[in-house]
Amino acid sequence: MNDFAVGDHVRWNSEAGHVEGVITEKHTSDVEFKGRTRRCSKDEPQYEIKSDKTGHLAMHKGSALKKT
Repeated sequence: MNDFAVGDHVRWNSEAGHVEGVITEKHTSDVEFKGRTRRCSKDEPQYEIKSDKTGHLAMHKGSALKKT
């Protein structure tokens, strides 16, 4: 299981290639993100991440992330 914390620097694969950024929030209950409900729980949290390069915000499950 991947457990990440706010402030961790991570990498993930996007349609544009690999992206790196910093986790800004950890969500453990359902949350509205960019107009869609994201299902989150304590067992399967999702992480809000700010891209280093563009400042773009993304949200991913821990399984999609790798610490850098």
